[in-house]
Amino acid sequence: MSSLQVLCSGLPLWPLPENQGRWAGVPHAPVRTPGLSPAEEQLALRNALRYFPPDVQELLAPEFAQELRLYGHIYMYRFCPRIEMRAYPMKQYPCRTKAAAAIMHMIMNNLDPAVAQFPQELVTYGGNGQVFSNWAQFWLTMSYLSQMTEEQTLVMYSGHPLGLFPSCPEAPRLVITNGMVIPNYSSRTEYEKLFAMGVTMYGQMTAGSYCYIGPQGIVHGTVLTLLNAGRRYLGANDLAGKVFVTSGLGGMSGAQAKASVIVGCIGVIAEVDKAALVKRHQQGWLMEMTDSLDHCIERLRKAKEKKEVLSLGYHGNVVDLWERLVHELDMTGELLVDLGSDQTSCHNPFNGGYYPVQLGFAEAQSLMASDPATFKGLVQESLRRQVSAINRLAKENFFFWDYGNAFLLEAQRAGADVEKKGAKRTEFCYPSYVQHIMGDIFSQGFGPFRWVCTSGDPQDLAVTDQLATSVLEEAIAGGVNPAVKLQYEDNIHWIREAAKHQLVVGSQARILYSDQKGRVAMAVAFNQAIAHGKIKAPVVLSRDHHDVSGTDSPFRETSNIYDGSAFCAGFYGPECCLSWSTCQHISCCFLVNCS
Repeated sequence: MSSLQVLCSGLPLWPLPENQGRWAGVPHAPVRTPGLSPAEEQLALRNALRYFPPDVQELLAPEFAQELRLYGHIYMYRFCPRIEMRAYPMKQYPCRTKAAAAIMHMIMNNLDPAVAQFPQELVTYGGNGQVFSNWAQFWLTMSYLSQMTEEQTLVMYSGHPLGLFPSCPEAPRLVITNGMVIPNYSSRTEYEKLFAMGVTMYGQMTAGSYCYIGPQGIVHGTVLTLLNAGRRYLGANDLAGKVFVTSGLGGMSGAQAKASVIVGCIGVIAEVDKAALVKRHQQGWLMEMTDSLDHCIERLRKAKEKKEVLSLGYHGNVVDLWERLVHELDMTGELLVDLGSDQTSCHNPFNGGYYPVQLGFAEAQSLMASDPATFKGLVQESLRRQVSAINRLAKENFFFWDYGNAFLLEAQRAGADVEKKGAKRTEFCYPSYVQHIMGDIFSQGFGPFRWVCTSGDPQDLAVTDQLATSVLEEAIAGGVNPAVKLQYEDNIHWIREAAKHQLVVGSQARILYSDQKGRVAMAVAFNQAIAHGKIKAPVVLSRDHHDVSGTDSPFRETSNIYDGSAFCAGFYGPECCLSWSTCQHISCCFLVNCS
């Protein structure tokens, strides 16, 4: 077992660690099929070996070549650290600056097996949201951070640490860019090749920027989405007895079960991977599980009648669930669902993001690697079936929205009936959740405000919860317009429910949506509490892509821009370049969108 001191001492080379390959008992990323030519395979190998001195390259070369052949990428499993990967209290990291220790705290949280979707492949969430491209990059980054002073900046390029550069105390301690590919080569096929060659990396929103706080972040977003969907579509502030059907319990989508309980509705979530289902149940995020579709429908019907609060995980394909709901409607005239969405990683549908209904989980994983073309055809057929069932239910008092995962876009590409007559390219017959549900909140300047207590002490988080609640209550007492008041009240309700539902997975973190006034007030309150010893260590502040439409995503954040600029890169809000600063006692992380 390594120590944090060893972890920060550079690549372990003399002796090399034992190669234990892929670990048993943890989820692993699907095998990639980048389709590299022999010359590109050689280039990928050279790019991986550049991290190592010549005297070990001869040993590592055949090993890395085999990883590339077996898994479609060189992860360098030999160098996966033998340490309990988690967010250790900040003071335990051997660093010269508090900012560097806070960054280490965040990195290790992203790779905590309780947090990360595929920890040994360095994937935090979304099927391909990488923290680093390989384990050599992790070791080198930790070493650089341990050496960094207040007059240096670490520059990261798609997981690769470019080095420490002279700067000044007021400059960012860390600058990150991920996935920068010029437009003519910005396609899924090209990306798979470039990632396999080790020259670019998809960091998602908060994986490659080291700001993921576990599924709590998306729990909060889903809570707000469900609350406002109920208000908009059902005219209801109380969702008791209402049924929300969706899919996905791995990674960020695991939040849907807990969000359903917090808003007081019945959430039924389909998941094909039993390990993901069991993980959420063991964490207490999912109340019940079943692999019987008959029992699922029976339990749903009973909960609806009694207006129970329930999160029910169905181990099976969501297409089967949607088609069964159609069958129940046709046979009994009973509509058993009120709200629906999809939270599979459909932005990556042919490499583990979406599983076709025609195959079991293991069979699908095998076909995905052995016959990608056939697998793609089955995925697209499955998407058409799913949309057909949703369309039938939508003729009744049922409302569906795209949850920003490219579900409707991929369904359209598959030939599913999602067209909206006379619409622009960014519109479908069902809205984006940003377009219809969350847009009004963003237009008021509200977006995600996150914080992480780097002491790792739950009591510090409890103090910040109390401070944030007080700040919002004081703002309401001081007088705000009704729309802003509603958002503040939703946040107060959220903080209380978040503490009660034990939403911390990994780092001691919290999230809420706030406007500028609230952000400043909370940051000042935290800073004062640290200065007076009420909070024991610095607090990391961060935000993500929902920060007032912080990304250009024409089928999500910018889907309701109708002047023709939805496909144009522009500055909509902070997101993805990382800067750290210290303001008296508080470490701050600001995100800026460069995409």
